[in-house]
Amino acid sequence: MARNARKWFGLIGAVLLYYIIHEGAHLCAALLMGSFKSIRLAGFGLGVQIVADTAAMTNVQIFIFCIVGAMATLLAGYVLALKRRAVLKVKNGVFRATAYYTTLIFLMLDPVYLSVLHNFVGGGDMNGMTQMGISALPVSIIFLAVGGLNLFIVIKYIYRDYKKSFES
Repeated sequence: MARNARKWFGLIGAVLLYYIIHEGAHLCAALLMGSFKSIRLAGFGLGVQIVADTAAMTNVQIFIFCIVGAMATLLAGYVLALKRRAVLKVKNGVFRATAYYTTLIFLMLDPVYLSVLHNFVGGGDMNGMTQMGISALPVSIIFLAVGGLNLFIVIKYIYRDYKKSFES
C-alpha cells in the first residue's frame, strides 16, 4: 500500500480507537452510576460526547465520570508502548501505522488537552474535575507533567522503534 495511504488509514483508525476507548470509558462510568442520558454527536458528526445526568450525581461521581476517559486512554497508551515490539513483528503496514498513531494519540492527546487546550476550546472533562472544588491549575500541572513524561517515552522509544520498523 502506498505510504501516504497507510498513514491516513492509520491516523483515521487511531482517532476512531481514541473515541471508542475514551468515550467508551465515560459511557461505562455513566451506565454504572445510573446517570447515562445520551450520546451526542458534535462538530458535523466528527465529535462524540457521552451526556450524563450530572444533577443526579455527587461531585465525586462527576469527577470519576470526567477522569475515567483520560485514564483509560493513558492506560491503553502505556500498554501499547510496552507491547510495541510484539506489534512491530506484524508485517501489515496499516496495522503498524494504526498502532503507531494510536500510541501517540493515547499518550499525548488528553495530557495536552487537560494541561493547556481546555482553556481555549471549552472545559469538557476539566469542568467536571473542578466540580469537587479542585482548582484547574493543579490538575493542569499534573497533566503537563504526565504529558512531559509521555513525550519522553514517545521520542526515546516509540518514534525510534517504529521508524526502524518502517525503514526495513
